Amino acid sequence: MFKIARRAPSPFPDAVSFTIGESGQELLNQFCFSEGWIGNLSNGLLQLGENAAAMHGLRRPECGLLNLVRCYDGADRDHVIRLFEQAAATSSSFCFSTTIVLASGQRRPVFCVGESNGLEQRCSGSLLGVFCFPRFQLESGSRICSHYQ
Repeated sequence: MFKIARRAPSPFPDAVSFTIGESGQELLNQFCFSEGWIGNLSNGLLQLGENAAAMHGLRRPECGLLNLVRCYDGADRDHVIRLFEQAAATSSSFCFSTTIVLASGQRRPVFCVGESNGLEQRCSGSLLGVFCFPRFQLESGSRICSHYQ
């Protein structure tokens, strides 16, 4: 995935400037904000943080997978759904990146890293992950992934 975006005023609160000697977490906060989420495989519901839910255009932090991916770039939705299905079938780690397409046409990148576990018992198991939202948006019509051939 290779994408460059023009630097513009941050649409996100608490943007700060870099200083030498900052911890990894402080440096991460310079470029993005993140929020954890959990999933319950016995009922199929995901519980997002309030900020992640808002970034996904959801009114409530609890949602199903189809509601979560509804705002994702159409070319990526099926890939993300298959990834979650695979993670729900066997304990594993996973990650993906895509863009959230806002009603205004603006596009915001999102990265997700997670894992599934507890699948050994029938009708149980959970997902745990984090969404990272870079502190910039993409120009309309651009995608976060570019493939070089």
